[in-house]
Amino acid sequence: MCATCGCGEATGTTVLNLQTGEVAAMHPHDHDHPHEHVHADGTRHSHAHDDGHGEVVALETRILAKNDALAAANRAWFKGREILALNLVSSPGAGKTSLLERTIRDLQHEVRLFVIEGDQATDNDGQRIRAAGADAVQVNTGAGCHLEADMVARGLKALKPGPGAVLMIENVGNLVCPALFDLGERAKVVILSVTEGDDKPLKYPHMFKAAEVMIVNKTDLMAHVDFDMAVAVANARNVNPDIEILQLSARTGEGLDDWYRWLRREAASVRAEAFA
Repeated sequence: MCATCGCGEATGTTVLNLQTGEVAAMHPHDHDHPHEHVHADGTRHSHAHDDGHGEVVALETRILAKNDALAAANRAWFKGREILALNLVSSPGAGKTSLLERTIRDLQHEVRLFVIEGDQATDNDGQRIRAAGADAVQVNTGAGCHLEADMVARGLKALKPGPGAVLMIENVGNLVCPALFDLGERAKVVILSVTEGDDKPLKYPHMFKAAEVMIVNKTDLMAHVDFDMAVAVANARNVNPDIEILQLSARTGEGLDDWYRWLRREAASVRAEAFA
């Protein structure tokens, strides 16, 4: 059991191409490398597992170096093809998949959307994405609680998004570990449902600090829950003063124009930067 993120010994990650039905297995996650531990005061240490003593080693060992290198390769691949890649993160049930379904249907005549779906098990969400009209691959992480850069790279080989596309990476529902793992995305988009509570940014500060955008979803339920939008916004900005905040309902469509405007702006920036 990993003391940092709680994921057990990996039973192996699989990548399912939902267009062809082809399944590819990845090697199980290697738990002989060190894992990072974040303390309450924000300081970090790495705990080595290879000597059996749980020795604390300096952060300079860069336990995420391999993932960072693979993420950099993914980022270069996206840049060379003018692909806008976004990493969607949230707690389970916040509405990531529902937002993707609505976005795919609303923008299907404007942009080519591709999706990498991350879950521990099942292809339920991937099938929903396919039904909405987008090509998708399902990455099942087994006991793992987050996607990693190599999983995204394998997903890309199956998905093959074309030049100028938008790639949405729906991460495993988790507000802890995905904050630490760069996938090569242009931006992390954290989705907060009004049903979760307005203090989430304070409870999970690393994720909200790592995100460029916070989407407050399910605003149609505001009258039925104890959620203070002003408090949620203040908490997010307390953690990350530069975070952009969008309020919407994927179910009713309220506020989606702001989300689509942001997507268009980012896609245009990707195209412009390709020739900078």
